[in-house]
Amino acid sequence: MDDPFLHLASLSSYIAQQFVQFIEDLICRDILGWSEYLVDFGGLLVNFTSDGGCRTVPEACSFPSRVSDTGTSFRIHARRSSYVNDNLPVNSLLEIVRSNQSYGGFRLIFEGLMLPVYGLRFTWKLTLASWRCFISHIRCALVQVQSVISRVRTTLRGSSDDIGWLQQAPEMAPVVDGSARFRELLQDIRNGQHTLPDSFVYLLIPGFFSNHGPLYFVSTKKFFSKMGLTCHIAKIHSEASVEQNAWELKQCIEELHWGSGKHVMLLGHSKGGVDAAAALSKYWHDLKDKVAGLAFVQSPYGGIPVASDILRDGQIADKETRRIMEFLICKLIKGDIRALEDLTYEKRKEFLKNHKLPDDIPLISFHSEASIGLNVIATMSHIAHAELPWLPLPGFGEDESENVIQAGCKVPVIVPVSAALALCALHLQLRYGEKSDGLVTCRDAEVPGSVVVKPDIKLDHAWMVYSSWRKDPNEADASEMCEALLTMLVELGMKRKEVVC
Repeated sequence: MDDPFLHLASLSSYIAQQFVQFIEDLICRDILGWSEYLVDFGGLLVNFTSDGGCRTVPEACSFPSRVSDTGTSFRIHARRSSYVNDNLPVNSLLEIVRSNQSYGGFRLIFEGLMLPVYGLRFTWKLTLASWRCFISHIRCALVQVQSVISRVRTTLRGSSDDIGWLQQAPEMAPVVDGSARFRELLQDIRNGQHTLPDSFVYLLIPGFFSNHGPLYFVSTKKFFSKMGLTCHIAKIHSEASVEQNAWELKQCIEELHWGSGKHVMLLGHSKGGVDAAAALSKYWHDLKDKVAGLAFVQSPYGGIPVASDILRDGQIADKETRRIMEFLICKLIKGDIRALEDLTYEKRKEFLKNHKLPDDIPLISFHSEASIGLNVIATMSHIAHAELPWLPLPGFGEDESENVIQAGCKVPVIVPVSAALALCALHLQLRYGEKSDGLVTCRDAEVPGSVVVKPDIKLDHAWMVYSSWRKDPNEADASEMCEALLTMLVELGMKRKEVVC
């Protein structure tokens, strides 16, 4: 009777010992990532593998078990129970198999208990990823909103910070008002006193789009030619860049000087004045003995707000606007987009920083203010002639030869330029509070170090080069004003020579 109870006690002790060993092996295997187990059952070493199998190992053999992931060597020492005898009543192999099966069950239970933890980790990672994606979208939206706000501000601000920058620059020379003397000379010219000498060659330099206006400066050239003066209109591409026209003007001035032996007086209108100033500032070493003076007539020497507002980067629809202007200038009229870019405030600041006008040359700046009254709408500008072909027309005479009359005539081409410029002048006045001739503001037309002339009548930007369809005999025309400006320029040159002598 004692023998069965003794065997039962020994079996119970053995089970307890194996349970403790199982817990220790479970911790080492699942936490440290072991893949094999060595257990000592009463001197018999059994190797439990991760695939559920088992094999016996001699006790004398050393059995270092290594973790596959980290390569760290670790030895499991089997425990001997003092309660277990050497000869167990149970088949050792059978117990090993049962122990291996119990390991698999406990592992499944442990993994089942870890499923909520894995779920929480997955949920946490998913939440973090969603939050990061949400924050990324918020940041992108904020960047887009800030970009739109910046573009709106840039568009609304326009050229308000650039208009009149020449007067604010401390390094720029001051100007002198010569409007009174100009009015005196203009009155003398209207009374028939023409004192403009023929010892100079007078070169008229046209501005933007002059190639598409055949009558640009034509009336002024005829007026000077009738007085016996040598006058020319510069043959330049009005839609070319400032640097290209400056080089062409340099060659033109040298040809006129070498051909006549006279000094050249320059009068540039609009962009023509900017081109002439660029020629003098870049090639003054070659032109200082050939040029006697320069008169700017409504020239955007500091820049023009219309060009800057059209081509400014960072405003609403800036790329679309640039493509439209490139199509109009480059494709339609075969020009260069740099012709308009060179008149922006940014380009003018950059150019004047590197190329300044010489100090020893007489300069005159003429600017005017356009009228914005309703009567301007009816004002038409004569810009060209359209010549009709010879057409046979019926006659009313008795002779048969008189029955057919070959008639040909020139039809004037008139355009409401003044009305368009009046709208532009109104726009600049309402938006920036600046007076202008429709394109160039008065402050941007004043060249530093020059004598400024302000007429007492309102004139738009095209009045000085295109004659009006209906002329007022009681007022001076553009040719007389150009003569007064050049006469005043000659006087300034003579005064400079007296001061030097």
